[in-house]
Amino acid sequence: MAGRLTTWLRREGGESAASDGDEIARLRAARDAAEAANEAKTRFLASVAHEIRSPLNAIYGYAQLLERGDAKDTLAAARVIRRSAEHLAHLVEGLLDISQVEGGAMKLSREAIRFPEFLDQLIAMLDLQAQAKGLALVLERPERLPEFVHADPKRLRQVLINLATNAIKFTDHGTVTLKVEYRNELATFTVIDTGIGIAPEDAQRIFAPFERVGGPAAERPGVGLGLAITQALVHIMGGDIRVESRPGEGSRFTVRLMLSQPLSPPSEPAPEAGAVTGYLGRERWVLLIDDDPAHLAMVRSLLEPLGFQVRTASDGDSALALAAQVQPDLVLCDVMLAGENGWDIARQLRRRHGASLRIVMLSGEAPDSGNPPADGPANDTFVMKPFDFTVLLDVIAGQLGVEWVRAAGLPRGTAPAEAAMRLPVTVAPQAAAHCAEIERLVRIGHVRAIESEIDALAALAPEAGPLAERMRAALDRFDLKELARLAQAGVSDAA
Repeated sequence: MAGRLTTWLRREGGESAASDGDEIARLRAARDAAEAANEAKTRFLASVAHEIRSPLNAIYGYAQLLERGDAKDTLAAARVIRRSAEHLAHLVEGLLDISQVEGGAMKLSREAIRFPEFLDQLIAMLDLQAQAKGLALVLERPERLPEFVHADPKRLRQVLINLATNAIKFTDHGTVTLKVEYRNELATFTVIDTGIGIAPEDAQRIFAPFERVGGPAAERPGVGLGLAITQALVHIMGGDIRVESRPGEGSRFTVRLMLSQPLSPPSEPAPEAGAVTGYLGRERWVLLIDDDPAHLAMVRSLLEPLGFQVRTASDGDSALALAAQVQPDLVLCDVMLAGENGWDIARQLRRRHGASLRIVMLSGEAPDSGNPPADGPANDTFVMKPFDFTVLLDVIAGQLGVEWVRAAGLPRGTAPAEAAMRLPVTVAPQAAAHCAEIERLVRIGHVRAIESEIDALAALAPEAGPLAERMRAALDRFDLKELARLAQAGVSDAA
């Protein structure tokens, strides 16, 4: 009996010791994982700070020049500020994308896109970036591709741009190739570079959010979100992504997606509308509620020239008093006010003025930010900051039922010659010279010089303004193919 008891105690003691050892190992693994996550967060914050400072410095610097009156070209300064702001907005959108993916809230659209044209525009957008590093950017595709496929154009573009810009970033010499294959509705996109490559132990880490690998790759700018977002988007679209790489020999990223073809070609897009200059019908009153004077001034400057009567308030009491005084048709209210909740202000406005008052909430956070009322918000719709003016105008039109008055616009696909033919005969030869130079500069990718030539074209005569504006719009969206066509039309028109 004593022997059996001794054996049992030894066994139990051994098992207890083994159990304690397993628990200690688990705790150590959890600690190591927490420390690694903390280090990744620290690296991420440092990278984000670096990525933010460069465009922020451009915005801050050019704004000071404009304020001092020292900016020689105010239009060029405004473009730098806008593009820098867009860069910051894209960074924020990347963070939101990760949040949406992790929360399962991301939704895809399904549109019929012109497949070959989509690929050409993608290469045109990236070509200047590749040229700046002395790289050749190559598109390899079969002669026969379907004209239309179904896809979410924004997300597909995001995936391919992320992969291609990464390839350009990590390649110093040689070529970056986008190879496209399509068979039985399966599209295969392969981005091939001759860059620094990826170590085998890092091949999977590169897809983890906020992770950045060591070695030469660590010296390149970035926040470690691009590939994580790319992989997430590919998986959401029902595809897969793979990487093959060797250090010093380059990398090959392959994405496979099912892109079905529509049964019949989609109808042609509607004519492109001109800029909004006003609205039809009775005068409308708008109340803006925000504690940021710059935001109030910006939105007021947008709406008043269109014929709206605009009043502003920076707090709830002032807003309620103004609303009682002017009986606005529309309220644009920020969610996060200093010491106040925009949702509460909206609820009071709704209670006092009823359903006829249209209320649009504005916020830099998600629609559920700022603790909306548990019984449901009082607003009619929500707009996320920062917003494009056209988006805000679309929302206003939808809420008020107004019909916009627009400047004359050109239908989509209108031949560029039609825009150039509007130039008077007296300035056509000078315009042709500028257009010829723009066409040459497009080929070499000299953006600053292109902007200068467009400005010179616009200065020839007021009639040259529409052509110059279309060129600026094409340059802003990096549609170099369209810019070259516009320039060629300007040359041929004077011939």
